[in-house]
Amino acid sequence: MRIAIVGASGAVGQEFLKILEEHADFPVDELLLFGSERSAGRTYMFRGREVTVRLLQHNDDFRGVDIALTSAGAGTSREYAATITKHGALMIDNSSAFRMDEDVPLVVPEVNAEDALKAPRRIIANPNCTTIQMVVALKAIENLSHIRRVRVATYQSASGAGAQGMAELEEQHRDLAEGREPRSEKFAYQLAYNVIPHIDVFTENGYTKEEMKMYHETRKIMHTDAAVSATCVRVPVMRAHSESIWVETERPVSVEEARAAFVAAEGVVLMDEPAEKVYPMPLFIAGKEPVYVGRIRKDLTDPNSLTFWCVSDQIKKGAALNAVQIAEWLIRNGKIGR
Repeated sequence: MRIAIVGASGAVGQEFLKILEEHADFPVDELLLFGSERSAGRTYMFRGREVTVRLLQHNDDFRGVDIALTSAGAGTSREYAATITKHGALMIDNSSAFRMDEDVPLVVPEVNAEDALKAPRRIIANPNCTTIQMVVALKAIENLSHIRRVRVATYQSASGAGAQGMAELEEQHRDLAEGREPRSEKFAYQLAYNVIPHIDVFTENGYTKEEMKMYHETRKIMHTDAAVSATCVRVPVMRAHSESIWVETERPVSVEEARAAFVAAEGVVLMDEPAEKVYPMPLFIAGKEPVYVGRIRKDLTDPNSLTFWCVSDQIKKGAALNAVQIAEWLIRNGKIGR
């Protein structure tokens, strides 16, 4: 099994390396790393061997590659998709480039793994991080009663803006502590000691692209007609996104039913003992693989609605891990490999 990582030096690329190292049963006979001119030549250790990052070029470097895990931005994914897939490699792409293309499946394995079998362009898209953790939780409720509406407010960490976002938050805290004016380049405003109700660019309807991604991607992944309304907020947390989610179902679903469904759900960990102050928080969830759910309760405004709190590490499950899990599902079901 030959595996390639494109964007190896970025935050998600580094997480790919870490997860493949941790998932010792993932078959990797040869690992190829690719990056920009800035990162080409760097070396990383993988399973006891040193691997050098190659310059990503339009050539035949992907000949013989089984799976290419790509996270180098939408522009790079669009430009190099044909180069990556022309010899048969399966491209699992973490960018927004192909998510809403009709002939590209958008996959979260716990929700719609079999969609990965229909990839005529040899491209599978990884959804947006906020969508991934939400649909993993929603699937448990959908199995009880069809979801009509979803309302969600996100609390997204600095790492959602990549390594530069995390570095900027650290620098802002340091500057403020030392009496200097903080620099704000990656975010619209100072993030330290602040929250910013603005992620991605605004669209004509007043929602941001990040918020509209949650609407469109949820419907595609879950094959649903559910309406989704989101407000996405950046918060001064280093890593792991949180979401407050309201769901309206066709029939009333009790808290007890929901709790049992979350306990049984693939990829979900129930953390819901409010009397003991047990609920998910980024401080304790960062670096972990599952989606954590807590604060489950009936919506006081609607007997057919529930609300709950959801936290997940968006670099892990919201990006790199989800892509690796897609590959693992395909390998496990004999759909890829030689």
